[in-house]
Amino acid sequence: MTTGTAAIDNKDIICKPNYKKIRAPINLPALSEMFARLESTAILGGNSSVQNAGRFSYWAAEPKDIFEFKKGQKNPFDKLAQALNKYKLNEELDTDLPKGIFSGGWLGYFSYELGRYIEKIPLTTIDDLKMPFIRLCFYDKVICYDHTEGDIWLIALDLPDDIEKPQEKFATLEKLLAKSQEIAVTDPCPADLDNIDFSQIRCNINRDYYLETIKKIKRYIYDGEVYQINFSQRFEADFKAKAIDLFHWQNYYNPSPYAAYIDGGNFHIVSASPEMFITIADGIISTKPIKGTRPRVNQAGQGKKINAKNFEQLVNSEKEQAELNMIIDLERNDVARICKPGTRKVVQPRTIESYPTVFHAVATVAGEVREETTFCDVLRAMFPGGSITGAPKVRSMEIIDETEPTERGVYTGSIGFIGIDGSACLNIAIRTIIIKGQPVLSRVEGKAYAQTGGGIVADSDADAEWDETITKARALLAGINSVQRIAGSV
Repeated sequence: MTTGTAAIDNKDIICKPNYKKIRAPINLPALSEMFARLESTAILGGNSSVQNAGRFSYWAAEPKDIFEFKKGQKNPFDKLAQALNKYKLNEELDTDLPKGIFSGGWLGYFSYELGRYIEKIPLTTIDDLKMPFIRLCFYDKVICYDHTEGDIWLIALDLPDDIEKPQEKFATLEKLLAKSQEIAVTDPCPADLDNIDFSQIRCNINRDYYLETIKKIKRYIYDGEVYQINFSQRFEADFKAKAIDLFHWQNYYNPSPYAAYIDGGNFHIVSASPEMFITIADGIISTKPIKGTRPRVNQAGQGKKINAKNFEQLVNSEKEQAELNMIIDLERNDVARICKPGTRKVVQPRTIESYPTVFHAVATVAGEVREETTFCDVLRAMFPGGSITGAPKVRSMEIIDETEPTERGVYTGSIGFIGIDGSACLNIAIRTIIIKGQPVLSRVEGKAYAQTGGGIVADSDADAEWDETITKARALLAGINSVQRIAGSV
């Protein structure tokens, strides 16, 4: 296996696609547990809510290649293009494959800070996590589960001079499936949202700074420089547990359609993102921003009445309607940069979607991608997502850099896949926890970082916005506490 930009050369590696559809028992948490024992694991989805969004979950490990772009390096998009172009298909994909499925290729993330290489944003924030700005792994064998049809697809790429042939790769994947059936993953410890001891949680800003910054942001809005800003704060907690247990916890209590688990060696990423940044399939690109959230509770007892009230509030909120409309306009502008004239449109206007724990207000913008457009062109046109910067985007990013003391890193960046067939699906990395530390036996001992924020507009109430970030943080910190209670009892 090769690592880093030094591994990328000008020689194309021609890949022959091989796919196998099987029907077999599958236990999603157990399969995730199985893969977490392997090297450089990447999991996308892994829970039933995927059926309502991307449809497919993916498990991969032991990559053939790793591309990283780190702070201090130059020309990320040239290096990224070189890496992505290194592996090519030698034939068209099997038409029996479902539309939009990941057919082998790259899985990983793009840090929010990659945006500094697209626009000239001042750099005043502190990079204390020191993670790569880009980390992508090339996987030649993947297990894919189709939540809609119940099929399991085994994906194996035939690479030149590869010792392991496709049939052997299929056998390896089937063995992992079979062995996962022997694993028992117990239900995670319940959340205790009311007993988060914030005296033990470190934060990169305090309440006074937060409230003063909201005043500052609103002055920018009143002066006409921006319409809204996504302002966030970061929480830090000790972590002594298995990162995969946190992924299990999130998938059990907060199943999200764009969930992700990334093992980067000395760091892990656990994302419970509900938001899709971009999907590219069959020449169509779409983006689905979220603006507006209300809690959704168990339907038992008064739950049905509470849910109906929260749903109606979100439907009729003029403030959040305006926020989403601003971002729809921003995304329409971004998509237009890479689409054929006349094809860009709002294919789904503001809609309220129901998830296990929340209601979200969403919209979808899509268009036909111009033939000559590359994936790097897409990133340059659209990254980072407008729903987590504000509008207009560039000035919003400048103000974020001015007001947030630490770099965001993966938070509000993107996690997902770029297939060798040109398909892609990336999330917006919200509700995402970064775990930094070294493995000690089966656990990680280090720190967990959770960041939360919200869109600030002219009529935002500063105290209410602070409370919202704390409420969002509680849900993430509760998971961290829960898995550590279990780890401490073992």
